[in-house]
Amino acid sequence: MNDKTYAPETIIVPDRTLAVNSKTNMASDIKDGIKDVSPILFAIVPFAAVFGAVAIESGLSFGETMLTSLSIYAAASQYVMIDLMGQNVPAWSIVLAVFAVNFRHVLYSASIGRTMRAFSPLQKALAFFLLVDPQFASSEARATKSGLRPAYYFAYAAMIYSTWIAANCIGALFGSLIESPYDYGLDFILPLYFTGLVAGFHKRPNFAPVLAISASVSLLAWFTVGSPWHITLGGIAGLITAAALSKPAKGNAKEETADA
Repeated sequence: MNDKTYAPETIIVPDRTLAVNSKTNMASDIKDGIKDVSPILFAIVPFAAVFGAVAIESGLSFGETMLTSLSIYAAASQYVMIDLMGQNVPAWSIVLAVFAVNFRHVLYSASIGRTMRAFSPLQKALAFFLLVDPQFASSEARATKSGLRPAYYFAYAAMIYSTWIAANCIGALFGSLIESPYDYGLDFILPLYFTGLVAGFHKRPNFAPVLAISASVSLLAWFTVGSPWHITLGGIAGLITAAALSKPAKGNAKEETADA
């Protein structure tokens, strides 16, 4: 009889808990992204449709209009581009104006990039392309609340992007049926849209002084250097103000250094 003692065989069972939790979080993020973006879509549809109609009326072909939206994907800049094209200004001036209006996206990227730890480099590159105003506002809120993950971000972004393109197409094809968009107050959608985005940050620290200084500089620039530089200069002024007000007091900084 063999008296050797045998150790019991170890059976490795794959732990599926992490995989299940990951799928659950992804499904929840996608659901939340679609839910959060849904109210925004109602404002985007008429705004995007008007752009499609105005672009055709300004002389762009249907293909050029769609290519503009698919590649630039920046509503305010696209409106500025169409407006300047109608004034027969040089091409370099149009490019410069589009850059000035879109400069705020550089600030958006710098801010939201800090919360994208779960994103791969490729995902970040695509995310920055899709980073429009409501996307930034919602992503900032999401990052503060429960962390920003790709599933939420891209679910939200896909809904806006597809709606923008689809509404552009409708406006380009049927916009001529509306003789004067201004009679319906459609030209007022953009100011209301941005006002709502700004109001969404009213609970942030130093909101009032940042808003006041940014708006004041923007108005001053409007009456001096003119549009569209008032957008860029106002944004930079707000950024500088926020940075200055967020600096810790010298006394607190010394205490923290001493404690370390």
